[in-house]
Amino acid sequence: MRSHYCGQVNESHIDRTVEVAGWVHRRRDHGGVIFIDLRAREGLLQVVFHPDSPEIFALAERVRGEYVLQVKGHVRQRPEGTINSKMPTGQVELLAEELTILNTSETPPFHHDEHANEELRLRYRYLDLRKADVQARLLMRHQVTRALRRYLDDHGFIDIETPMLTRATPEGARDYLVPSRTHPGKFFALPQSPQLFKQLLMMSGMDRYYQIVRCFRDEDLRADRQPEFTQLDIETSFMDEEGIMGLMEVMIRELFKEILGVDLVEPFPRMSHAEAVQRFGSDRPDLRVPLELVEVADLMDGVEFKVFAGPAADPNGRVAVLRVPGGNTLSRKAIDDYTAFVGRYGARGLAYIKVNEKARGRDGLQSPILKFLPDDTISALLERTGAEDGDLLFFGADKARVVNDALGALREKLGHELGLAEEGWRPLWVVDFPMFERDSEDTHWNALHHPFTAPANNDPEALKAEPGDAMSRAYDMVLNGSEIGGGSLRIHDRDMQAVVFELLGIGEEEAQEKFGFLLEALKYGCPPHGGIAFGLDRLVMLLSGADSIREVIAFPKTQSAHCPLTNAPGDADDQQLRELGIRIRRPQSEDKA
Repeated sequence: MRSHYCGQVNESHIDRTVEVAGWVHRRRDHGGVIFIDLRAREGLLQVVFHPDSPEIFALAERVRGEYVLQVKGHVRQRPEGTINSKMPTGQVELLAEELTILNTSETPPFHHDEHANEELRLRYRYLDLRKADVQARLLMRHQVTRALRRYLDDHGFIDIETPMLTRATPEGARDYLVPSRTHPGKFFALPQSPQLFKQLLMMSGMDRYYQIVRCFRDEDLRADRQPEFTQLDIETSFMDEEGIMGLMEVMIRELFKEILGVDLVEPFPRMSHAEAVQRFGSDRPDLRVPLELVEVADLMDGVEFKVFAGPAADPNGRVAVLRVPGGNTLSRKAIDDYTAFVGRYGARGLAYIKVNEKARGRDGLQSPILKFLPDDTISALLERTGAEDGDLLFFGADKARVVNDALGALREKLGHELGLAEEGWRPLWVVDFPMFERDSEDTHWNALHHPFTAPANNDPEALKAEPGDAMSRAYDMVLNGSEIGGGSLRIHDRDMQAVVFELLGIGEEEAQEKFGFLLEALKYGCPPHGGIAFGLDRLVMLLSGADSIREVIAFPKTQSAHCPLTNAPGDADDQQLRELGIRIRRPQSEDKA
């Protein structure tokens, strides 16, 4: 039906007859001559309809936006003064000789140039996908997956699929459950990741595996989360951390060079988990932001201000300062807004000191908390933070996790909103993670990564004796404040895996029920192995400059895990429920209604 894509017709086709097809992007009637910008996946082409061809012209007068056309015509140079250098086809136009209206269109609910709200865009996603910028992001996604596949294929990895219907396992998030008709009362679970299956593939001798795979997690959503998402899953045998990290670093470096023409730093810098949290409040710091947290708990020990003295004396507490250069120009309203922002992370307030004239000491400062702090503490604060005239000091004082989460998020927000962040790309490996973590109210430990991560010390008894001091063989790749990949070496010893399950509060019976197949496989010559998984949606989001992973997924869900296009999730009919042996218990509010 066409000889060329609309966006591929150029000066090399002048004086040639071509046939194109696409959608009406824009129609203009200029004093008896009709111009139509015809759009297809590769771009736009201006088509001219002249009244000298009355039948074709009359047909063109009927055309409206989003009609689907097939046009045959003669390519010619655009007249002087009408050339559009911003378009690849802007030097030429197509003089129509034949026109077929392949289909008509009702007036769309939003114009292709209109910034419609997301709910409307997702409801009519097939129309939204016609936009050039949306298509460009999906094209980039295709280019990214193609490049990643090529790299892994060239390095001996084998693409192997793993099951979508499996069993529920405790991996940190809620599972999506699928009832079984053939096994009444039983449920499959959609995989949160192929973690166990890729480990079994290593035990099977496949040596190097990869898969671009759909994963599912029933969790609260945000801009970079979806209930179903895609990850590049990788596993390899007989390779240590250095080998895996080196191979993956080259893959990402080559990807950025191919897709963006960008040379990432070589090698990627490394930072321990402890240093990242101490300096930036996060284990995925955005290194483009120059702001850092400064520990001041020792300066607050014993001061009368209990808001600071309490956390300073608490082994699980933290008192830290975030110095904002030039920040004393922030208004009280802006500070109130930032106070509300950190409240989302559990902070109960946001104390501050404005540094107007450092040399004047207390008299050169402005803050409601100064009356609670002695002069020597104030002097020590200014010295340690390196405060200068015009700066603003924000304080966090609470449990360490609250302070880290709140000031870590505030650090990035301030850095970008105040124009302090650098341009470009700042990759980072975060290493030396603790094996376990737990809140004070927890009765057992939680895995910082997942239950199958290998400890640095390969002695099960030593791990059992001092789990709080254990380090793991895990590593995360961070880019501009986003964790794009996370991995580790895996436990390949049955006794070690049993100890880790015990420390995580997974009893022998539960372990056998949920992981029996893995424990059984560990008895039959399991090789040392490890891997990594990259969040493909997040990676493409960063590469394309999108604000949300929803912008790089063809048919995403909203933040409430709803699909406006198909109106999913929906009800199941009574016959289906009877076959599955399921009865729906409605909320009381619905019963009363």
